[in-house]
Amino acid sequence: MRPHHERGRGRWNTIDPGQTQFRTTRLRSGRQYGFVQISESPGSEAPEAKRPAGSFPRPVVEVGLGFGRIDAATRERDLRRMKRFATGLLLLATVIFLVSRWWEVNDGPAWIGYIRATAEAGMVGALADWFAVTALFRRPLGLPIPHTAIIPTKKDMIGDSLGDFVGENFLSEDVVRDKLARVGVSQRVGSWIGQEANASRITAELATAARGVVTVLRDEDVQEVIEQILVPKLLERPIGPPLGTVLEGVLADGSHLRLVDLVCDRAYDWVTANHDMVLRVVHERAPSWSPRFVDDLIADRVYLEVQNFAWNVKTDPEHPLRKAVDRFLVEFATDLQRDPETIERAERIKFQIIGHPDVQKFIGQAWSTVKGMILDAAADPSSALRNRVRDGFIALGTRLSNDTELRDKVDGWLADAAGYVVRHYRAEITTLITDTVERWDAEETSRKVELQVGRDLQFIRINGTVVGALAGLVIYTVGQLAFGS
Repeated sequence: MRPHHERGRGRWNTIDPGQTQFRTTRLRSGRQYGFVQISESPGSEAPEAKRPAGSFPRPVVEVGLGFGRIDAATRERDLRRMKRFATGLLLLATVIFLVSRWWEVNDGPAWIGYIRATAEAGMVGALADWFAVTALFRRPLGLPIPHTAIIPTKKDMIGDSLGDFVGENFLSEDVVRDKLARVGVSQRVGSWIGQEANASRITAELATAARGVVTVLRDEDVQEVIEQILVPKLLERPIGPPLGTVLEGVLADGSHLRLVDLVCDRAYDWVTANHDMVLRVVHERAPSWSPRFVDDLIADRVYLEVQNFAWNVKTDPEHPLRKAVDRFLVEFATDLQRDPETIERAERIKFQIIGHPDVQKFIGQAWSTVKGMILDAAADPSSALRNRVRDGFIALGTRLSNDTELRDKVDGWLADAAGYVVRHYRAEITTLITDTVERWDAEETSRKVELQVGRDLQFIRINGTVVGALAGLVIYTVGQLAFGS
């Protein structure tokens, strides 16, 4: 099996997928460290002899960044190494300075002065930058020198300044709106949720959340809300006008025609299946002196007329009875909205229905019924509810991907919402930074910052040594050229 290679900076780390191990790798920036864990996937613990021929365990790669245990240790090792290197340059400059100075006072050659001046300036630069770098994190040599140990002593001020900086430069409304406009949130979200796998994942997460919410809610609390808040609100509002408005809309769309068709079909079927009932009614209502065969003839005739009438109503969309039903419904919808007597009758019927014991029992059990339906639908991946929710997400994603006008509206809503949050809650957001920094221990904060940037700061010491030495050499050379004998 081929080993897995993880690219580091200027090197390759060979990692065996058959083992569980940690590797630290430096990213190309040179400033971040992380760890890579390679392990076999769950269920692949079977010995090699039991695996099918040609199959290998699939490696699982986990990458982490930040202040992990290994990450901090790596940073600390690098920081110590860089400190030793910078201090070593200082000691080297010191040794060179002492040797060259001794040689110079003991009648050494003329060029030894250049070396002594170079080493002397390098020492000065190294010491100055050592003091500057050290003063950021602690007091040099433990001496109470003013304006040192800046991070521990100015921690809270730094946190406030950082919060103000983030608030003014990153939580500006213009910046947030510009970023959202360039990102194109709606199109990205649409492309993502438009995929069936992603829509199914969102639906599953929503189902889990719904189960959790429904399970946490106490049945008696929900029923109390229904009985003491929802039902009284329903009783307070007149039902006639809104019911009339709904009925008027249904009539305008012609949606009631299917119901009328169904009633007509049922009426014709009932008449066809109840010939005996017509005979019995005619026999019961006929005079006692009427002959039996006459009653049968009359009953058959009545039955045929009723059946023909029902058939005509069923098959003729323009039948006068259908028109009469339409006129009645239109007038009834108007009366429900404007006629005080009809509205009052609707209110009396509403109170009678709600006050009925069976309805009261249903209201008391409504939450239990709804809860069971939600739990069953959420637990079943193939339930109609979950399928509809998933299809709804897919449709929404497709529209967001293809409909430019809708995307612009959604992006506008998001920008307005983000702008509102930034305008009204920027101070609260930046307080998260300042309060967090304020809670940090001063010494621990200084240590964390030093682990993050201390390695780079040691280059200041190294550069100070090198630049100081070069500057000393240039200054000594110019002095010798200008005033030397």
